[in-house]
Amino acid sequence: MLFMIAGLCLGLALRKKRLPRISAVVTLLVWVLLFLLGVEVGGNPRVVGSLGSLGVEALVLAAAGAFGCAVLCKILFRNMQK
Repeated sequence: MLFMIAGLCLGLALRKKRLPRISAVVTLLVWVLLFLLGVEVGGNPRVVGSLGSLGVEALVLAAAGAFGCAVLCKILFRNMQK
């Protein structure tokens, strides 16, 4: 949490400056974090052993989240046009 707050403060301090490559750096760091998360998950035998049931639960949660988001976006879009 402290790193997040420090980043927020730094972003507020630097928001007037032009940082042309910051988007590429952020994208690269997100990919590195996802890769390291995959390495961590792949190295955990408990997680790998229960991957079948976790996969089904993740699929259901992702589908429900996407459906809910789509429904709420449609409602919001309709209300904004009035």
